[in-house]
Amino acid sequence: MKRFLLPLCVLMLSQSSLLFAAKADSLESLLQQVRESRQQQKHRDTAREQRFLEQRDQRQRLLDEAKQALAAARQQKLELDQRYTENQGRLIEERAQLKEKSGTLGELFGSVRQVASESRNIFGASLISVERPQDLLLLDELAGSQKLPSIEKLEALWQLFLERLVEAGKIKRFETPVITSDGVEQNEMVTRIGLFNAISNGRYLRYLPESGRLMALGRQPTPRFQLMAKKFEAAEETIETMAVDPSRGAILSLLVQSPTLLERIRQGGVIGYIIIGLGAVGILLTLERLIVLFVTGRRVKKQIGNRSASGKNPLGRLMLAMKTQADSDAEALQLRSDEAILKELPTLRRGLPMLGILAAVAPLLGLLGTVTGMIETFQSITLFGTGDPKLMSGGISQALVTTELGLAVAIPLVLLHSYLSGRSNRLIHILDEQSAALVAHRTESGGTAD
Repeated sequence: MKRFLLPLCVLMLSQSSLLFAAKADSLESLLQQVRESRQQQKHRDTAREQRFLEQRDQRQRLLDEAKQALAAARQQKLELDQRYTENQGRLIEERAQLKEKSGTLGELFGSVRQVASESRNIFGASLISVERPQDLLLLDELAGSQKLPSIEKLEALWQLFLERLVEAGKIKRFETPVITSDGVEQNEMVTRIGLFNAISNGRYLRYLPESGRLMALGRQPTPRFQLMAKKFEAAEETIETMAVDPSRGAILSLLVQSPTLLERIRQGGVIGYIIIGLGAVGILLTLERLIVLFVTGRRVKKQIGNRSASGKNPLGRLMLAMKTQADSDAEALQLRSDEAILKELPTLRRGLPMLGILAAVAPLLGLLGTVTGMIETFQSITLFGTGDPKLMSGGISQALVTTELGLAVAIPLVLLHSYLSGRSNRLIHILDEQSAALVAHRTESGGTAD
């Protein structure tokens, strides 16, 4: 037992010494670590302090520089304020001198603007602008300018007036877009006659200042003027007759608005058509009477020189009627001739009373249309007032057109009725003369037949 305890104690002692030695080594290393850690911390604190001091110095320098810059800026502001005040004074003085020295130039500037504005309105409506639209740009620039024009602009304006003056006396041909009456735009060869007319393919054109285009008139002049335009376009270095519009398009533009004969007749309404119908009936009746009286007159003239009676004319029928009363006395023979003449009167005067009635009714119908149109006019005035003349134009047109139609029908019918009545009366007078001559001849011959 003792033998085992002794080694055990020795073993335990040896282990305790080893443990103590190990602990002693760890404390030494810990102390060393603490020292190293403190040394490193001290180095870090020193570096941080150094950086802080450097940053403080740097910011101090920046602050000093900012203060210096602020002071310099304030000094510069004072100098600039002083210079601004001085410049303001000089500017006022120079403006006064400029106003004093440029007084006539200001008047010139106003005149140039006024001339450019007025010329813009005139040139904008001119046919030359179709060929030279760039001229309007210069006028627009001068009219809207707010400063004195330069010498170059004034010379350009002067040259523009000269060129326009020269172009106004020329006849030129050029190709440009043209709006047809169907609304289609196509390029055509246009002939410009100064400032007055523009024609293309025998059609007269109208200039549209709003779009800068030429447009064919919806209603062209009479064919005579259109043929004249075609000949003028086809002419080559020769003198040709041409009709121009001296109003520079005003007459042609009014021509588009002027109604045609059919439109005038439509304005007369139902009464206008009735008057025209009566006029047509009167013309037909007049033609029939003219033919009948002309043929009858020629036959009567032939019968006067012919002793053999013919039943195809009034005088021949009168002679045949008197031959049947060859044995009668003069009184009975006169009565027979009067009866024969009375039978011929309806044929010679047929239609003349109707023609007189038509001549009297036509102006009355025109007066009726006038009254009807005036009634419609007054109704329009009652409903809508007099602010818009177009509302009254329908009634006024009917009032005037029907009166015109009534007079246009009545006057020729009155003249024709008078002429036909005269021819009819001459034939009746011839029958009376021949009847009296036949009665006298029979009486003188003792009632014997020829």
